[in-house]
Amino acid sequence: MSLNKTNSPLGNLKNDIPSSIVVFFVALPLCLGIALASGAPLFSGLIAGIVGGIVVGALSGSQIGVSGPAAGLAAIVLTAIGTLGGFENFLVAVVLGGIIQVVFGVLRAGIIGYYFPSSVIKGMLTGIGIIIILKQIPHFFGYDSDPEGDFAFLQVDGENTFSELFMMFNNISIGPTIIAIVGLAILILWDKVLASKGKIFKIVQGPLVAVVLGIIYFVSTKGTEYGISESHLVSVPIPEDFSSFMSQFSFPNFAVITQPAIWVTAFTIALVASLETLLCVEATDKLDPEKRVTPTNRELLAQGTGNIISGMIGGLPITQVIVRSSANIQSGGKTKMSAIIHGCLLLVSVVLIPGLLNMIPLSVLAAILLIVGFKLAKPALFKVMYNLGWKQFVPFMVTVLGIVFTDLLVGIGMGLAVGVVVILIKSYQNSHFLHIVDKSNGRHKIKMTLAEEVTFFNKGAILKELDRLPEDSFLELDVRNTRYLDNDIIEILEDFAFKAKNRNIDITLVSNRGTVENPPSYIEFFKLAPKVA
Repeated sequence: MSLNKTNSPLGNLKNDIPSSIVVFFVALPLCLGIALASGAPLFSGLIAGIVGGIVVGALSGSQIGVSGPAAGLAAIVLTAIGTLGGFENFLVAVVLGGIIQVVFGVLRAGIIGYYFPSSVIKGMLTGIGIIIILKQIPHFFGYDSDPEGDFAFLQVDGENTFSELFMMFNNISIGPTIIAIVGLAILILWDKVLASKGKIFKIVQGPLVAVVLGIIYFVSTKGTEYGISESHLVSVPIPEDFSSFMSQFSFPNFAVITQPAIWVTAFTIALVASLETLLCVEATDKLDPEKRVTPTNRELLAQGTGNIISGMIGGLPITQVIVRSSANIQSGGKTKMSAIIHGCLLLVSVVLIPGLLNMIPLSVLAAILLIVGFKLAKPALFKVMYNLGWKQFVPFMVTVLGIVFTDLLVGIGMGLAVGVVVILIKSYQNSHFLHIVDKSNGRHKIKMTLAEEVTFFNKGAILKELDRLPEDSFLELDVRNTRYLDNDIIEILEDFAFKAKNRNIDITLVSNRGTVENPPSYIEFFKLAPKVA
């Protein structure tokens, strides 16, 4: 398949339409749950999902990324609505945050996304997969105390990820559990067996069948001991008429635009949303079977535009989201039409069939998300990362554990910090190569070859080796392959030249300029310039 055909919006509808339906079922409860966890109107989450799908999907350069309200922003939104004096005031910060993101895109700040280590990105995907599994288990068994989309360790219902599991054992609901088990069996059967039996099983996705059976089960068991109460169903706002539908939209109160707190919140939204988006872009590009590369600056422009529009009509802040994006990839989505169609499905269903949506059991949607989570956190990946060595495995595990026990951004920050420490250790170890050439005539002849780039990070290692040189020896210092020599290292060599005279150590400096015996001044030799000629 050529690249042009792969990216053709209309050439892959047979793949994009089925995958968009799956993404729709994943996105629907998350849009509502994130709004609930954010202390915002439920409709604001749906607006963000619709704008993220249609507007951002159309403008983005990502072919498989899906945008919408992000769980990582829920705590920020919840706090901001209270401190800024209401939801309408908060919407001003969302609009301004979008404008700031557009500025980021114009300034080409998207390049930041390329500097996250692969081990951290893989840890992020695995950590999110584990979080999805842990958070969906209670919903699977009909315990819906914590809203969908609350992915933080400390939950809005007062519990944490693990205490919620213990609470669940005393609150299992029979009806939701039965249909969740049936739905999960269908999903596994569809994925492992039926998908390879015929085209019809690829066009009609397992999640759609599971949801339809969930609705049928709810209707047929209503009023029985095996029925499902409304508290365990999707809860989309149902307007009585067009006027009440329009009243669900909120609009920003621009009268507060001069307040400093509004701008602080706007910058916070812009920074966090941009960072989450860039991380998700990096992750989805790794998951993409076609290995396409998303233009990050264009993505910031798209996300900024989406946030401006979402804020203007009463929606939550938007980012590209790994849960929706990975569901899209796992379901066979090929182009951005999948994200756009999922947004259209949200819009049409909210307007035309909100009552039908409210018959979908949350436990069935939890079964769908469990499959998504398992595919992100496959046990085999842990073995692969372990076999790559501790320099890959440690940042990976720190990221996973950080996400599980804190939240997404904190976990990634922890993994990134450990990754930087690993780089420093590696740099410390690889600053030079030292070996004894000869021990004849009672004097050691030692050769030290400096690496291609030697910075102040390498000071400790080089200083340690120089201090360990035996008295009455020869040192050949080879800098012919060195392209960058930090001034800190030159100063160390300058100081060592003085010590060498007292210890009867003769130094031969070998560079591309020639060979010099016991240079009187290294600073003079290198002319205070970090580049080695």
